Amino acid sequence: MVGIFHMLNTKKYDYLVVGAGPYGAVFAHEAAKQGKRVLVIEKREHIGGNMYTHVEHGVTVHDYGAHIFHTDNKEIWQYIQQFAEFNGFQNQVIANYKGELYNLPFNMNTFYEMWGTKTPAEAQAKIAEQREEALGSLGNRAPSNLEEQAISLIGTDIYQKLVKGYTEKQWGRKATDLPAFIIKRLPVRFEFNNNYFNHRYQGIPIGGYTPIFEQLLDHPRIDVQLKTDFFANKEEYLAEFPRIIYTGMIDQFFDYQFGELSYRSLTFEKEVMHVDNYQGNAVMNYTDAETPYTRVMEWKHFDGASDDGVSVITREYPQAWDRTKEAYYPVNDETNMAKYKQYAQLAQQMQDQVVFGGRLGQYRYYDMDQVFHAALNLVRQEFGIPKDYQFVE
Repeated sequence: MVGIFHMLNTKKYDYLVVGAGPYGAVFAHEAAKQGKRVLVIEKREHIGGNMYTHVEHGVTVHDYGAHIFHTDNKEIWQYIQQFAEFNGFQNQVIANYKGELYNLPFNMNTFYEMWGTKTPAEAQAKIAEQREEALGSLGNRAPSNLEEQAISLIGTDIYQKLVKGYTEKQWGRKATDLPAFIIKRLPVRFEFNNNYFNHRYQGIPIGGYTPIFEQLLDHPRIDVQLKTDFFANKEEYLAEFPRIIYTGMIDQFFDYQFGELSYRSLTFEKEVMHVDNYQGNAVMNYTDAETPYTRVMEWKHFDGASDDGVSVITREYPQAWDRTKEAYYPVNDETNMAKYKQYAQLAQQMQDQVVFGGRLGQYRYYDMDQVFHAALNLVRQEFGIPKDYQFVE
């Protein structure tokens, strides 16, 4: 057993980073700049986590679904631009409901397509009429589930066509069984604006995200081991490494002793289409209940790059999670959050050696900019860097 210990930390690493996604890669990069030696281990065969991209037929394909970088945080925008040039892409989603096409997010174009309303006042009146008819019995009570919340925001017509089927596919549960807060992530605008994200800085890196991670991890004090499972040698890693940044599932780390946390998983079906233009848009959501996938991405529309006569699409299918599948979305309902708090207490007891970070380590949904921000905050905390320190001059 002693021999195994020495095999794992022969270079006297200061840090073990578990996971080569954004949280782990940013921390490793900045720790190396602070003079620390870092070993990054990753169970997949590539770096970049769910932001991983590759190029085929001249098309940059996002292997784990569409990743559009969007933020109002100037520091994070400047930070990531050190590693890539961004193209200014704005996500303008089309919803397909049984062949009917609507603009997303919900805006004046959507309302015109749905009802023929031409002014904000007309659209607001229509929504108010439908809200009152469907939810009049609520009185002053706040919406208690996703269905009530959605109807209170956009009325019954848009809910039935553009929200209900899509959301129930996404979460594998009836909308009346889902918490109200989920729908608050969808913007509603009384203006003709199809830009999905209402953020100042938006875009996709030219050439994809993988080159960003290659630069983050290309440092003489960083070593990366792919296809390496932390849990194959968990006790040895804990015995050998003085400090561990863990970005995997927190319940798995503690051997599921309080039970599994719930997640949703995804599968992706990629297809090469021998056409110049398959659907005319980067993202098309399929909002009916019958279509098994939630959306189709046509990657050439993200950056305009493709070989002639070829387009690559990906269909995204939600699915139930089990331990054989990737965990993509935490299910942050009351039961799971109570369970997570128990795991968080155990994590607190290990804080002198182990930091639990990222989407899975903290059991929360993170946008990409939020992950970068959290990682840089950890760097500040770990190395006593002032809060107002700018990582980019």
